Amino acid sequence: MDILFHVSTAAGGRLLYPLLLAAARAGCSSGAFFTHEGALALRDTDLTAALVHVERAVVCEESWHRFCPGLPCPVEAGSQTSNSALMGETRKVVSL
Repeated sequence: MDILFHVSTAAGGRLLYPLLLAAARAGCSSGAFFTHEGALALRDTDLTAALVHVERAVVCEESWHRFCPGLPCPVEAGSQTSNSALMGETRKVVSL
């Protein structure tokens, strides 16, 4: 994967959607990992629709349950081990 977007803040989620579009226009493969308040970004239906085009989108399961209790998870639920694996598989990490 060319770019992994690491989303750990609520504000980072608002930046992710245009960055995903820009990465796609540039022909870059991308993925996203959501943790802590970044999990809140997954409540945005436009963003979750755009995530179907990335290689992999994962949310920290603990963060999802903490910040979005009772809601169905729209992406793969994982752990910080998943985060580490994604970082090892990507060329660049963009932290939001």
